[in-house]
Amino acid sequence: QVHLEESGGGLVQTGGSLRLSCTASGRTFKDYGMAWVRQPQGKDRELVATINGSGQNTRYVDSVRGRFTISRDNAENTLYLQMDNLLPEDTADYYCASGDFYYSGELRQYRYWGQGTQVTVSS
Repeated sequence: QVHLEESGGGLVQTGGSLRLSCTASGRTFKDYGMAWVRQPQGKDRELVATINGSGQNTRYVDSVRGRFTISRDNAENTLYLQMDNLLPEDTADYYCASGDFYYSGELRQYRYWGQGTQVTVSS
C-alpha cells in the first residue's frame, strides 16, 4: 500500500522561504513520478510541480517557475519542494501525489495522495 506523508508547512511572510518534504513508502520509490499539488481554500487543486522517477525531468506551473524547485532523494524515499520568494497567492494546502507511471503532467492520473500540509503566506 502506497503511503505518502508531507511535512514542512507553516506561516511565513511575503518573500520568505519554506521547504516541504514528503516521505513515501509501500513500493520502489525511484520507479514512479511524483508531484506537488496545492489547493487554496475554496478553489480547485492545481498541479504545481512534477518530477520523473530519476529526478532529471521537472516541470512547473507558470506562477511558480523560478521560485519553486522540486527534487527527490531516491535513496531516502523523499520528495522535496523548495519554495522561495513566497507570495500571498501561494497560500494553500500542499499535497504530494503519485501514480502508476514514471512521469505524468496530468493531475487526473495521480491516485495516491498525502494528507496535506498547510502553507500560509502573510502580506
